[in-house]
Amino acid sequence: MGGLTMTDGLLSVGRMRSLWFHGPGDLRWREVDEPVLDGGRDAIVRPVAVATCDLDTAVVAGKAPLAGPYPFGHEFVADVVAVGDEVTSVAAGDRVIVPFQVSCGACDQCARGLTGSCRGVPYMSAYGLGALGGLQWGGALADLVRVPFADAMLVAAPAGIEPAVVASMSDNIPDGWRTVGPTLAAEPGAPVLIVGGGAASIPFYAAAIARVLGAERVDYLDRDADRLARAERVGATPIESDWSSKHGHYPIVVDASGQADGLRYALASTAAGGTCTSIAPYFQDVVLPLLSMYTRGVTFVTARVDARAVIPKALALVTDGRLDPSLVTETVAPWDDAPDALATHTAKTVIVRP
Repeated sequence: MGGLTMTDGLLSVGRMRSLWFHGPGDLRWREVDEPVLDGGRDAIVRPVAVATCDLDTAVVAGKAPLAGPYPFGHEFVADVVAVGDEVTSVAAGDRVIVPFQVSCGACDQCARGLTGSCRGVPYMSAYGLGALGGLQWGGALADLVRVPFADAMLVAAPAGIEPAVVASMSDNIPDGWRTVGPTLAAEPGAPVLIVGGGAASIPFYAAAIARVLGAERVDYLDRDADRLARAERVGATPIESDWSSKHGHYPIVVDASGQADGLRYALASTAAGGTCTSIAPYFQDVVLPLLSMYTRGVTFVTARVDARAVIPKALALVTDGRLDPSLVTETVAPWDDAPDALATHTAKTVIVRP
């Protein structure tokens, strides 16, 4: 780390590379200032494996309204390079998982597990999401990244597991867990329906986790052959179908369609007293079948994952050998090839340092 250095008696900041999203299919390396410790609770980390989030995939394809330019990437495993004098849980040389959302760990929201809505930072603060998350946090595809509240945020990466395997533990793997974990705990063994059509990885993490947690069966519905094959690879039963044919009612349903008709199909497929969780951000309002939901007592959950609160629960499934996230990964590419690898990616891609 260059950090602050003396030049002709004056303090100067070192320079580093950072990958920026400029527009659909257009990612470029830039030279920017290195981050520095901004307080005693900070850490500086060096990303070693960065995964694409499903939102990243949509953004690069021009299917989500996040405008560039902004520093890219928010799912990552990193090595700690330096820590502030108040940090006690990690030290230089430690390998860590960095949650994509920035959270203080001390406010009332964080205490309730709502780490995605922390009051200690501007609302929606996150890495690699441009103006949506705040440009000041930078992106994960950079030589160095500053992590505020290091003791509250950083999670030790499991020893003996390649960083690329758990790179999505920052966001998408916990997102998959929260769609099925709480509901299967309340109703052990319940069958699960996942309505695909949009997201490139979260539904497959959800399917794999549901199987690990003992779901009687996991059905994955989609029209895309590649996604159906990916679902089968993680243990789900693929159902090639559109949203016009009913396939029964399920106590646990996951909407990963990203489309209004798909969401309505997921809600219509939810059994009386069941829960439908949507992982897709809908950028326009959707008409919902509220009377039908009301008469059947359907619970509808739509929210961002509170990643830092959920990471330990999802990570435990990996460390005990029950969950293999690498089954969802389609491409692992070298660091220097990131612009080209990400420009056309359509499924989970992980960028790794040598």
